Amino acid sequence: MDRFAPYVFLRDLASRWDVLAFIVVIGLIAFLGETSRGLFAPLSQLDVVPLSLDPVHLPEYAARTTFRMLAGLLLSLVFTLTYATWAAKSERAGKLLVPILDILQSVPILGFISVTVVFFMSLVPGRVLGAEFAAIFAIFTSQAWNMAFSFYQSLRTIPMELMEAAESFRLSPWMRFWQLEVPFGMPALVWNMMMSMSGGWFFVVASESISVGHTTVALPGVGSYIALAIAQKNLSAIGWAIATMLIVILLYDQLLFRPLVAWVDRFRVEQEPGVRVPDSWALTMMRRSRLIQAATLAFHAAVLWTSRAVKRTDKPIVDAATPKRSSDLVWVSLVIGAVVLGLWHIVWVLIKNTPLSEALHVCGLATLTMLRVFILIALASLVWVPIGVWVGLRPRAAQFVQPIAQFMAAFPANLLFPIAVYGIVTWKLNPDIYLSPLMILGTQWYILFNVIAGASAIPAEMRYAAANFRVTGWLWWRKVALPAILPFYVTGAITASGGSWNAAIVAELATWGNAQVEARGLGSYIAEATTAGDFHRIVLGIGTMSLFVVIINRLFWRPLYYHAERKYRLT
Repeated sequence: MDRFAPYVFLRDLASRWDVLAFIVVIGLIAFLGETSRGLFAPLSQLDVVPLSLDPVHLPEYAARTTFRMLAGLLLSLVFTLTYATWAAKSERAGKLLVPILDILQSVPILGFISVTVVFFMSLVPGRVLGAEFAAIFAIFTSQAWNMAFSFYQSLRTIPMELMEAAESFRLSPWMRFWQLEVPFGMPALVWNMMMSMSGGWFFVVASESISVGHTTVALPGVGSYIALAIAQKNLSAIGWAIATMLIVILLYDQLLFRPLVAWVDRFRVEQEPGVRVPDSWALTMMRRSRLIQAATLAFHAAVLWTSRAVKRTDKPIVDAATPKRSSDLVWVSLVIGAVVLGLWHIVWVLIKNTPLSEALHVCGLATLTMLRVFILIALASLVWVPIGVWVGLRPRAAQFVQPIAQFMAAFPANLLFPIAVYGIVTWKLNPDIYLSPLMILGTQWYILFNVIAGASAIPAEMRYAAANFRVTGWLWWRKVALPAILPFYVTGAITASGGSWNAAIVAELATWGNAQVEARGLGSYIAEATTAGDFHRIVLGIGTMSLFVVIINRLFWRPLYYHAERKYRLT
């Protein structure tokens, strides 16, 4: 070993983890440089170099799609940390921001594309960058609302003792945000980031292969590759796309989500003894690499510097009632003015030009889609609730099943649509029935995940008491399992219901080459209006869908959620 003594300084300079981190960082820089190439090229360049179904191009297409997904996720995270914080901290603003977020969540992603594609392309006229903006914004709309709701709920449920501890340490609002609020909400936020990423994959085809009226843009990516394969009825190309997506999702899991899950485990408020701590080789690399440690220290120093710059003010509240009343009056006046202006615009543009027969027809189509959603949620619940309870009560099984379920949730279910359409066309099946399950393929996992979380949260004392009193069979389900998981199940069912409404636009009107399979419903109505570029019908369909989703949430899901939380919450 003495002959290696002169080279010991190399080990102190850079360990094997530094070498690995250097390779990963350089790879990411090269990846970003390659994917950003051609952003300022003219749109005509897309016609000069058309899409190809040759599998050789799939690595490049996958890189472009991955870049758009990362950009959408980053924008969603920035939106979450600002919008949700504002809504949670300001009671006055929250009364308006939360309903707006609820409405935005009910608007279908394809509706955002239809309305915003012209705007984004006009920002950079004649350039590919404008179409990239439109695609990234479409992915953003499939991710942001879920993440914002998650962080908002976390900020509203911070334990009082933690708030009192932050107050006793005299933390400034900025420091409290980074030292208490963000760490407390991070576990739930990371979980919802994974779910939001799944939603982004689901609509990657619509975001990359944009077709609204006379505007047709096919950006290089896996989504546009799938759209071209469907148009040419190329099953082998669909198979190559599925294999590529499996690899991309695996890389996402290993390099992004697995390290995040292992890292945020330190922020859990309740640490249960005997539970296996999640680990990740990528997180180990980051923790042991001197390069990444230096970057982490620089970030902490920046946060500390900004926290010192934002001083804490302890001003007594003196005669604040009058200014508050005047500011409330100004705020309410602005809100009323905005609502009146919006209602006038809706009446003038939409209702004035919509015959009563067409309005009733659209409401009837929405009713058909609503029935499909409720039936599918009920069937998915019958399947996944027993499985989720069984897995949640067995920690070893949960550690094995959860990664598989996360992988299945991240897989874009619309990749399987061409196979389903091919079967419906070949065997001449009824589209109204056999297209319906496609609406729940990508959203059923919300039910499974939440039921597993609810079952794993059942206290051991409750399980032991049920065993001692010999409570088994249906009595055990009725008195122990179902009440314990009901709040978690309702949360998953609400998310699955909203996702199914969104998926209806893709699922109720599917194509395979020249063959088009259509199920009667509001989703196919919006899809046809978008293809035709009929702005009036697009707005009418989107408005009707949003109205139905909001009414169902307010009259059914929200009361059920409050009832479950108030009566059956274990903590």
